[in-house]
Amino acid sequence: MSLNANNQPGAGNAGQTKLAQEQEKKLVKSLRRSDVVLFIIAAVIALDTIGTIASGGIEALFWGIFLVITFMIPFSLIFAETGGAFPQEGGPYQWVKFAYGRLTAGITSVLYWITNPIWLGGTLVLVAHEAFSSYVYDLSSNSVLDWTFKLAFVWGAIFLAVVSLKTGKIYVNIGAWAKVVVLVLLVGTTVIYGVQNGFQSLNLGELAPSLGGFLAVAPLILFAYVGFEAPNAASEEMFDPAKDTAPAIRRGAFISMAAYLLPVLAILLVIPADEVSGVDSFMGAIEKVYSVYGGAGSALLKITAVLFVYALINQGSSWMIATDRIQAMAAADGTFFGGYFGEFNEKLGTPLRVNIMSGVMSTIFVVAATQLVEGDAAVLFSVVLFCAVSTLLVSYMTIVPALMKLKRLYPDVPRAYVVPGGDRGFMILGWIVMFYITVGTIVALFPGLLEKVFGLDYDYMDIWGTSAGNVLGFTLGTFVIVVLLGIAGYLGAAKVRANLVTDSNND
Repeated sequence: MSLNANNQPGAGNAGQTKLAQEQEKKLVKSLRRSDVVLFIIAAVIALDTIGTIASGGIEALFWGIFLVITFMIPFSLIFAETGGAFPQEGGPYQWVKFAYGRLTAGITSVLYWITNPIWLGGTLVLVAHEAFSSYVYDLSSNSVLDWTFKLAFVWGAIFLAVVSLKTGKIYVNIGAWAKVVVLVLLVGTTVIYGVQNGFQSLNLGELAPSLGGFLAVAPLILFAYVGFEAPNAASEEMFDPAKDTAPAIRRGAFISMAAYLLPVLAILLVIPADEVSGVDSFMGAIEKVYSVYGGAGSALLKITAVLFVYALINQGSSWMIATDRIQAMAAADGTFFGGYFGEFNEKLGTPLRVNIMSGVMSTIFVVAATQLVEGDAAVLFSVVLFCAVSTLLVSYMTIVPALMKLKRLYPDVPRAYVVPGGDRGFMILGWIVMFYITVGTIVALFPGLLEKVFGLDYDYMDIWGTSAGNVLGFTLGTFVIVVLLGIAGYLGAAKVRANLVTDSNND
């Protein structure tokens, strides 16, 4: 594949379907550099995982810091360079397409996209429901209110992805600031609480890293630390993606480091290590430290809980804005069925059909997560949810090598930002990132395998509540189904691929 007149592989007309070209005409420039920074904050900083990381205790904090240095920073740098160099709508889909062709890109886009409607309906809504019920208004006593909240949460997030990006970015920005306010309140109030009441003593001996501790928390932390490329899904809706992408990612990465590590430390400083219990620990820590505000603490806690819930809605919607665009551009480019899902709405400039498909899928998982609350069905649902959410991590098994291949294939493409060390530095960072992504992928598809390889105990019944055969069958089965969906989508889009603007050997 050669560079075109714009010095871009596949940009403009080369290898582009007519349907994709038609959709690009509907896109409206809406994102400035500050919007991209806030988009990253909204997408990358996962409030629902902070308490879960803290539940790993002081060793998890060590691994959190270690992976910031050895994974988050390299990850953000290579995506900062690539995002500015290849600013096509659809971001990761386009990069994999340029490197490996449409089939691989189509499967990758399905893996990347499908995580988010499942995550929204199977995880985020339950975290938000728990926070609202515990600190604002008890919904559990009224099934109508219970279902209304959950469905409103899902479709509220979808609505923010449906509206035009010019409007939607306002809600994304507000949600990002709400997230920052919640985190600042937790950390700042923890300092006040500690001065007044003393902090929990941390056993620094527990900082000693262990392989078992790493394998226990690494996949979760890796999942939390990815996503800096999300705004590139809307590259052609940025005013200046070539110049704005890298600075926005670098700023977003710095904020994300602080936003993960400081709250985890704050939780561990106020809640005894043996009482840290995953998601509940985040709001639990806030409740505890707000005692310093006396009578005003109760009202402030409710306000914070509302901000927390809105930040979670926004977290889901920001990912939907990104991944639905990627899937829609994949469909428009001839890799996802007959092009029906590749249409962007003429008035809104958003992938309305994919948005609705994501909303329906999220609703199905809301119903499943609510109904399958005990017994064998609940166990199997949790395994499927784990694997489905982990598909985002698995998708980087092709995305990251694509970045490295593009670096080799197209040295003449202008790059507004170059990682330290130039070509060699890029490759070193890329291989470091690939090491971690490979570990995360193995854990996602073969839970317990690495522990067995290194002679560590791994009790499937104790961890999952079911046998090893069931766990591995459902993790691998879910992955195979998603891949087959990607292949079926590619085969079903042959007519779209046949209708190219110009001849190309892109496939």
